[in-house]
Amino acid sequence: PAPWNETMRPGDNKWTMTIWGRDLETGEAKFGYQKTPHDEWDYAGINFMMLSEQKDKEGKLRKLLTHPDRNGIVYTLDRTDGTLVSADKIDDTVNVFKKVDLKSGLPVRDPEYGTRMDHLAKDVCPSAMGYHNQGLDSYDPT
Repeated sequence: PAPWNETMRPGDNKWTMTIWGRDLETGEAKFGYQKTPHDEWDYAGINFMMLSEQKDKEGKLRKLLTHPDRNGIVYTLDRTDGTLVSADKIDDTVNVFKKVDLKSGLPVRDPEYGTRMDHLAKDVCPSAMGYHNQGLDSYDPT
């Protein structure tokens, strides 16, 4: 969102950094999942999404959407209803978030790496370029 100076735009900046699901017949929104509320690093969430069908722990086949994001988190959602299935750091160098709470879907931020006017953040990972930019990924079901 703009402006990049996060103090100029308080709140979650709803619908930015959001994965949308729409009904193919009507075009109506089925769900929206905001990955980085109040995105202060310009991660933008522009990466592509992989669609797959996988069995869950109970053996039920689920239609999934997996999105490796510039914010350093790989998200997997049930693409039929937007339920967050998993949200894992790409690796341990990601420090802007401690984790993503799977119940609320919200990232747990580490204030040490926030971009505030009264704070000099160092060694922020991912940087504004993002951990995973616009390259393509693949999925190996084995």
